[in-house]
Amino acid sequence: MGIVKADLAISLDGYSAGHDQTLEYPFGPLAGERLHTWMFDYGDKHKAEVDAIVGAGAYIMGRNMFTAGRGPWDLDWKGWWGDNPPYHGPVFVLTHYARDPIPMEGGTTFYFVTDGLTSAMEQARAAAGDRDISIAGGATTLNEYLAAGYVDELRLHVVPFTLGSGTRVFDGVPPIEFGSTSVRHTPEVTHMTLRR
Repeated sequence: MGIVKADLAISLDGYSAGHDQTLEYPFGPLAGERLHTWMFDYGDKHKAEVDAIVGAGAYIMGRNMFTAGRGPWDLDWKGWWGDNPPYHGPVFVLTHYARDPIPMEGGTTFYFVTDGLTSAMEQARAAAGDRDISIAGGATTLNEYLAAGYVDELRLHVVPFTLGSGTRVFDGVPPIEFGSTSVRHTPEVTHMTLRR
């Protein structure tokens, strides 16, 4: 059986998204795309980290990672990533609103889980087989899985700017001891890999 990993791009002050998320500003207008510029504008330089982010057998994400919408679904919305999302496997989206699965190009299928984080983890484990599971975000979902003791490896991608407010990693998470297994610094981002 694989391990449970999580990747999250954060600001220097620990935020993975600002306030006021919209379809136009998935990370809020203050963060814009700044948290992920390293991935999109300098992708070749960070290929190992990008490959690791999308290298799991199954993924779990919160609804806010899938859409800015709240309440009942806009059934025309199929995520931020276009017709061929980068996951190429099953993605379990935590939500309070049921929705039929959405198969996409490239092998990604979004499944909508309404009965909690343990159910999403069980479904992801069954789908992943011997491969790893990735908690794809956002910070609120990651914090819930950290607090529940599920995350074996945490990879933080620290971007050198501050947001001042928003959704922060480790909020509400009890103390956890990590060991640092690697750190790689570039001008755009510092990649930190931590093992429980």
